[in-house]
Amino acid sequence: MPLSSRHIFALGKATNLLSKNTGRSVFPTTMCKRYYAILASLREYLRNVRIRPSMPCFRQNTDQGDTIMTRQGPTRRGFLGTTAALGAMGLMPAWSTAALAQSGTVLRLRIDGDNDVLDPGFMTGGTEIEAQKQCLPFLAQYARDGDTFNWEPSYFVNKLEQRDATHIDFELAEGLAWSNGYGPVMASDVKFSYERMKDSDWSGYFDALDHVEVTGDRTGTIVLNKPFAPFIMITLCHGPGAVLSEKAMADVGGKFTTKFPAVCGPYTYEATPGQRAVFSANPEWTGPKPAFDRVECNVITEVKAAELAFEAGELDCTEVGADTLARYTKDMPEDTGIAVAGELQYMWMGMNTEHPKLQDIRVRQAIQHAVDVDTILQGAYSGTTAKSHGIICPGLTGQRDSTGYSYDPDKARALLDEAGVSGLEVTLRTLNNQERMLAAQIIQANLMQVGITVKVLPLDSGPFWEMGQESKGDTWQELELWLMRFGTTPDPYEATQWFTSDQVGVWNWERWADEEYDRLYQEGINETDPQKRHDIYVRMQEIMENTGAYVWINHEPEAFVHRTDVVVNAAPSGELNYRRFEKA
Repeated sequence: MPLSSRHIFALGKATNLLSKNTGRSVFPTTMCKRYYAILASLREYLRNVRIRPSMPCFRQNTDQGDTIMTRQGPTRRGFLGTTAALGAMGLMPAWSTAALAQSGTVLRLRIDGDNDVLDPGFMTGGTEIEAQKQCLPFLAQYARDGDTFNWEPSYFVNKLEQRDATHIDFELAEGLAWSNGYGPVMASDVKFSYERMKDSDWSGYFDALDHVEVTGDRTGTIVLNKPFAPFIMITLCHGPGAVLSEKAMADVGGKFTTKFPAVCGPYTYEATPGQRAVFSANPEWTGPKPAFDRVECNVITEVKAAELAFEAGELDCTEVGADTLARYTKDMPEDTGIAVAGELQYMWMGMNTEHPKLQDIRVRQAIQHAVDVDTILQGAYSGTTAKSHGIICPGLTGQRDSTGYSYDPDKARALLDEAGVSGLEVTLRTLNNQERMLAAQIIQANLMQVGITVKVLPLDSGPFWEMGQESKGDTWQELELWLMRFGTTPDPYEATQWFTSDQVGVWNWERWADEEYDRLYQEGINETDPQKRHDIYVRMQEIMENTGAYVWINHEPEAFVHRTDVVVNAAPSGELNYRRFEKA
């Protein structure tokens, strides 16, 4: 699978640092490769490319050389070596016997590396966010209404209400108390936590924050410096929205790494590096009790090893790759279910509108009609991914249900004839992983049927992610076709930011500019009416499609297998929320 949404979240930190240096958040969402050969190029990428974040975005997937288009920061977890514990007997982790001995109140999960920095302002992301969700208060949490993602107040508040475009009122629940004698959770803790984030590695999530006004011991107002419709969804629901104890933070010098100075939540936290993180029932917690008294998160760096551990009965839930998802979908093992957290990646084939071979829009439109996307979904992804109709992912405001073109080889040939083009030869560049290479080969065969010869050029992640950036050399001038995938957040604004006029030569590799698109991008950020926002983002995708520079392909899922007696709860980006798991 491509970079998981979890990993994309982590990319936020890097993106924030980048925006500090460039004045704009820039971070693609496809930056990590899959295992084995893919891991090697990922490590090379991390050695040679420094990524820094700035605006809010989710970390998306580090297993396939992909970059999560987020203005926030990358996770290192997908690049750690295989855990030593899996070595001795080949595939079974050292913790397996102990795990099997636990009672039914224990939930056994997998994490892909140690939690190095739990501090929300300086974390990497991914499973560190998972840890924060168990031990710290959040004002809001993700909610799912059918196929649509939204937010709802968490049980840490009695009220969370957007009064107008720039004011969000909150009232903390009664009886919330910090551990270690730090007293009740106060509105002043919210003020401290959020205003502190403006000078952190994740500051991009708080660009729209002016200040927090404290109106009482448990009440306050979040004041924005401008309308920013996604603020609750992508900031308050996510890791940077965690609340810390101001007093406890003062006692530890303003920052912490692997130990929470104070917790307020259903679990406490302890970890053994390289082995596991354990969440135990918090004896001081007076709020809703979680379904499981203890959560054991075992460090297994590779998805394949985690899949084997699940099949051996060592885990109750784990993320799975595309091939295993396809296998399970066709032949589900006994007592096993599949949960899809979200599908926050979007993949397309892009075309350079400035390249001499592709300047004629009729040629680009011919290519749109020549590609059989349905065959790609079956042949490269075994039917496990959703067909794409644009950059807005399933469940989000602005998702389209169709495209303005269809697979029609005859129409493709007619457009080429009309343009007076024959014997066209082009190069299709792609990351060198299995799914992407299969997709490229199908496209190669499709275009051959309409008289276009395609050379497929596989690349490792380092050169791939630099090839369209003017700051990295002149390769952008040679680009013709490429397969691209970004990850995003559960709000449409994030995906649309990479295609504005000022992104030409940065991440808008298709190299087109449109005044209406740029205007709608700003309107979408400011608009709070759901239907108006939907219409804005639908129109923006129509503008993109009408350039002829895009063939929409798919949205890959964040998928988990689980025991049927366990009900999974995960953010749309893939972070698990253990305290919201249930027993079936």
